[in-house]
Amino acid sequence: MSIPSQLNRTLGLRLAIIVVMGNIIGSGVYKKVAPMAAELHSPGWVLICWLLGGIITLMGALCNAEIASMLADTGGEYAYYKKIYGRFFSFLYGWSNFAAIKTAAVASIAYVFAQSLHSIVHLPPLLASWADINIAGVFYPFAGFNVKLAAIVLILVLTLINTTGLKTGAGLSTALMLLVLAGIGLIVVLGLSSSEANMPSVFHLETTNAAPVTMSGVFTAMLAAFWAYEGWNSVGMLGGEIKNPHRNVPLSITIGLLLVITLYFLVNMTYLSVLPVPGMEQVHASSNTIAAVEAVKVFAGTSGVFLISLLILVTTLGCTHATILSNARTYYAMAKEKVFFSKVARLNAAKVPGNALWFQGVWACLLVLSGTFDQLTDMLIFAAFIYYGATTLGVFILRKKMPDAPRPYKVWGYPVVPALFIVFCVLLVGNTLIERPREAGIGLTLILLGIPFYRWFRRREA
Repeated sequence: MSIPSQLNRTLGLRLAIIVVMGNIIGSGVYKKVAPMAAELHSPGWVLICWLLGGIITLMGALCNAEIASMLADTGGEYAYYKKIYGRFFSFLYGWSNFAAIKTAAVASIAYVFAQSLHSIVHLPPLLASWADINIAGVFYPFAGFNVKLAAIVLILVLTLINTTGLKTGAGLSTALMLLVLAGIGLIVVLGLSSSEANMPSVFHLETTNAAPVTMSGVFTAMLAAFWAYEGWNSVGMLGGEIKNPHRNVPLSITIGLLLVITLYFLVNMTYLSVLPVPGMEQVHASSNTIAAVEAVKVFAGTSGVFLISLLILVTTLGCTHATILSNARTYYAMAKEKVFFSKVARLNAAKVPGNALWFQGVWACLLVLSGTFDQLTDMLIFAAFIYYGATTLGVFILRKKMPDAPRPYKVWGYPVVPALFIVFCVLLVGNTLIERPREAGIGLTLILLGIPFYRWFRRREA
């Protein structure tokens, strides 16, 4: 069936790039440099990992772009996998997005928004006597409930805004993204021009603990970098609502990601130039501080701290909004094919999948209650790279199955670039199973829950 025929094509290339950048630029640009520094103990290696993470992500994005240029459709990889691997694997991907990947991204970014809001206005404690209530000693739903409630409110409000129509949502993304770019640019200019900046030191490869940097340490640190780059593929899920999608989907992914790689390298270079690795390690050891805030405090004082806190609010607001905007289309596509809850297949009066947005929003709120920021991000990156590898393998499969099909874009460096990316995905997934077994185990459990649900949806259809 042709799902795009039921939706309005309202996004051009400029807005598609904004959606890509809005999905990528979230809390990672402010928080993730600290855990990377604590893992590697070297400013030069931290920057190398940021750059490597960007290059590897770009390799995956270029492979994704070839398939997107051939098969552009609402649902993104969900639509692509049907033609590559069949209906079951396609469903499992869509289910994984709902259970462990995209909704966890919404939850974790909203969580950081609420933390930043709390640092400015000090949200009053709520249900403090329930903080020790837990499930299996892993989930503490009422710990920090004041912050979690603020994140839940944000998710529900942005979901409501997105149900009013795509143009309204995309317009908000554009305004927020311009504010974010201006704010981050100001941090880079003021930080690097300040007297506290020590530029030569950020390229040192020596470690502060005199221990060598290991390959496992690099892979573990790159989990943080990949979280910061996560979201680049979300524009593919809007394929049916983008003008000339065969051209604009791969272009928006590539241009948007290149801009973000440049921005991330500059801003993290700024952080490390004013706050050396030992300071970053202290930030990581404290659960109540944010690396960007501590770095700005060095060269801008308390007034700078207030401004960076506001910028974090705007950034996480924009990223939460962009993630909500794009990802519900996958569940809509699944429901149209009767492998998801039937109510999700309905469009509302604004011709957007309103029920899909609400299903996504409610589950994201439950994930907010389930864990901490780092637990959520490590889980979703582990799950996401399973499917990034599968998409790239699809490049080889489609080249063999459909050799004469029109390909408006062909991945650069074929077959070396796709092969290298697949090998990296396997190594990253394996390393996460060893180094982060709890997060990987939760992610796998949520993914595999899709199997009984698929059987139930198929029986209902029959």
